[in-house]
Amino acid sequence: MSKTLYLLDGMALAYRAHFALIRSPIYTSKGFNSSAIFGFTGTLIELVTKKQPSHLAVVFDTSAPTARHILHPEYKAQREAMPEDLAAAMPHLSRVAEAFGIPVLKMDGYEADDIIGTLAHRAEADGFDEVYMVTPDKDFGQLVTEKIKMYRPSRQGDGAEILGIDEILAKWDIVRVDQVIDMLGLCGDVSDNIPGIPGIGPKTAAKLLKAYDNVDNIIDNVDKLKGKQQERVRDNAEQARLSKTLATIQLDVPIDAEWDSLRLDAPSKDKLVPLFAEFEFRTLGKRIFGNDFKFQEAASDLVLMSEDDEKTKATKTSGASAPESGQLDFLTDIALKTFADTKTDYRIADSATTLAELVAELRAAGSFAFDTETTGLNPRSVDLVGISFSTKPHSGWFVPISVFSADAFEALRPVFADASLNKIGHNLKFDLSILAEQGIAVAGQCYDTMLAHALIDPEQRHNLDTLSEDFLKYTTIRFSELIPDAKKGAPIDYSGVDPQALADYAIEDADVTLQLWELFKAKLDESGQAKVFYEIETPLLPVLVAMEREGILMDKATLAETGKSLEGHIAELHESISADAGREFNLNSPKQLGEVLFDDLKLVEKPKKTKTGQYATNEQVLSSLAPKHPIVANILEYRQLTKLKSTYIDALPNSIDAKSGRVHTNYGQVQTATGRLSSNDPNLQNIPVRSAQGREIRKAFIARPGWKLMSADYSQIELRILAALTEDEGLLTAFREGRDIHAATAAKIFDVELDAVTREQRSTAKMVNFGIPYGISAFGLAQRLGTVSRTEAQAIINNYFEQFPGIPGYMTRIQESAKEKGYVETITGRRRTLKDINSRNGTIRAAAERNAINTPIQGTAADMIKIAMVNVQNSLTKQKLNTRMLLQVHDELIFDLDPSEETAVRSLITEGMKNALDLKCPIEIDIGLGDNWLEAH
Repeated sequence: MSKTLYLLDGMALAYRAHFALIRSPIYTSKGFNSSAIFGFTGTLIELVTKKQPSHLAVVFDTSAPTARHILHPEYKAQREAMPEDLAAAMPHLSRVAEAFGIPVLKMDGYEADDIIGTLAHRAEADGFDEVYMVTPDKDFGQLVTEKIKMYRPSRQGDGAEILGIDEILAKWDIVRVDQVIDMLGLCGDVSDNIPGIPGIGPKTAAKLLKAYDNVDNIIDNVDKLKGKQQERVRDNAEQARLSKTLATIQLDVPIDAEWDSLRLDAPSKDKLVPLFAEFEFRTLGKRIFGNDFKFQEAASDLVLMSEDDEKTKATKTSGASAPESGQLDFLTDIALKTFADTKTDYRIADSATTLAELVAELRAAGSFAFDTETTGLNPRSVDLVGISFSTKPHSGWFVPISVFSADAFEALRPVFADASLNKIGHNLKFDLSILAEQGIAVAGQCYDTMLAHALIDPEQRHNLDTLSEDFLKYTTIRFSELIPDAKKGAPIDYSGVDPQALADYAIEDADVTLQLWELFKAKLDESGQAKVFYEIETPLLPVLVAMEREGILMDKATLAETGKSLEGHIAELHESISADAGREFNLNSPKQLGEVLFDDLKLVEKPKKTKTGQYATNEQVLSSLAPKHPIVANILEYRQLTKLKSTYIDALPNSIDAKSGRVHTNYGQVQTATGRLSSNDPNLQNIPVRSAQGREIRKAFIARPGWKLMSADYSQIELRILAALTEDEGLLTAFREGRDIHAATAAKIFDVELDAVTREQRSTAKMVNFGIPYGISAFGLAQRLGTVSRTEAQAIINNYFEQFPGIPGYMTRIQESAKEKGYVETITGRRRTLKDINSRNGTIRAAAERNAINTPIQGTAADMIKIAMVNVQNSLTKQKLNTRMLLQVHDELIFDLDPSEETAVRSLITEGMKNALDLKCPIEIDIGLGDNWLEAH
């Protein structure tokens, strides 16, 4: 076994993991932020299971000052205090490392960098084959040699970037790795408060080093420099030398660490299980201990092996004594298999004979998994390189399309068109789109393992590599192994790839997908998600493929005209804001804006500040200040309009497909917690409709020449679903009698006749109607209305509940059910897990309780529109109509309408949408027609 040493920079990894999850931190049910521990643990698992080093250590800083602090008292002095959540997590990192059998090193007076540097060079001298410094810190580039490399893990501990000599030289644009120190001496390092030479950045520093080699030579040749550059170097020569010294990692730390003490030890079961339970690492627990691992069973039933291994071990050790308590053969049991150690039968079908053999196998199997290999990710512009197939585990075929596309298509077209053959894929919408571009129609049932897993475990990642490791204990061939120098966004060039290597990579994806499907079929039933998968998500796949291919026409001239109008309005606002401020300033700078509002205009005595010490100027803060000065309303409008311009006016023309001349969005079926479709590249669901300027953007989306756009929109669908779920007679009666629901609500809560309801009362009722399903509070309602106190808002809510008693009854029932089961469901059975519903942290628990109320409503609306889309498309196809479904935007469907088909299309849309679900509340559809989206809506 080769000698490999991994040295982990504990503090840097903890910071990286904590801030990687800062927007969606991981909390335990007790409210403890475990983000840093989660990421750190993920890195340990990645190293222990995949890299299996012979030696490993985690190195931490201590709070004691070092030589750098003595040399430069300002060293790291500017750093903000460690976030409280991270500080609370830090002591637990050592516990995690020790539970994994990994030594923890630290030494007063020395930074972790110096300990790692010392041990890395000592290991190289002592004959280690490879040494890896596991850290995101760029400073370590100075230590890289042929045997010592940087290992930069991803932010959540899965995957890594390896940096050797070539990568460091390219990254810094230098000729020797030791020049990293000179780069830091010249540029400084803000994070460590190393000053460098002010005004000299990386590009200038690289040029200077190419000319003069190092900091001392640059200073010695200062007379040869010109202008400001000469002045900066001369004035800051000693500071540059100091900076270089501060940046130099020491290699002579007198740390007492024998190599035997750094050997990777067996992890302690007695320590690991309680830790995973304490931090509630359910997913990592499953990943290591198996999918059936449960914390309460762990003490007696912990198993770290595959089913086959377990059976083998049971046979071999029958009657033998049990292993020593508390210790596990960790490296052996959870190591993931790879292609290299798996026996496979992967073949290339590159002749008429092998193609015929493949087709015969596919037909005989009755179902198969397949995957397409392409030169990119846009189905309309990429080339199809090949298609892989698998009908049984560890076996498969690859058809290199580029070799003989005509023959391949002729042989495969009937197979894909055969409705009796089930097709399986991962992210199948992409593959179906690729085949559609090649003129290959796919019939029969198409099952997507990505969609299946998203329903089984919606909160986890659904990519194939992760699922393979989690469920099959198998690490797939990474694309970076196949084509190491592939550039992101550029067309993929397979010309230099060995044909069998490409085949292995491609077939493996189909093979893994097939194996996952066999597991997921049962799990769909176990999780109660089979109906949603088979009856909603699967039939929707071909509908989305057709919609994405169709796209929508855009009138660039109309968009440009809207843009000019917007520019004029923005300029007027800028002028007005500057006049109110009494001076010109950068409106896009939160810092300068804060100074104007709070230092110059003094709108608030004690303004809020951000974590960085700047004045807070977010939308919520500004909205609360709007009544105090007209400048604030103008600033809010300025922000809204500039965002409209940059996000839509400027960006949308770039989204027009060169081949089709239309805009094609990409729909995501698994990207939202409630089941709603998402729209990406570009996002056509977020085009504003409340502002006049936002609505004008919709005018640029037009029908094809001679046709019309038709909009079909569910009327107040979430309120109707609320009425159906709560069975509240007041709400149901109002809908059944076709009343204005907001006016009817106002009449009840304000105790007035329906025809006496004022506009203000109706607006208040509307706010309550839409706010209640989202768990709006008295504080929230008062804020939104802006005209009532919190006490008055609470009185309105109380009166609302009295008039519609079915609603609070539903809210109580659904929350109690969620607390008991840990999840809520839509009417169709779509499930959302609420892991924080019983949290001891009130804020976290309250958010989960709001989701418990809202998810069945919003999720049912999502299911309805999906079912409606399938119904409508089936009717369009059955009646052989020309009209095409183009877009889905929340509760609205947009169609390109052949005017001669208007009567038939109106009828089938109404029927398809109304009958999507059988609700106790009547459903209404609003249908509009126009030359553009604005007119139609």
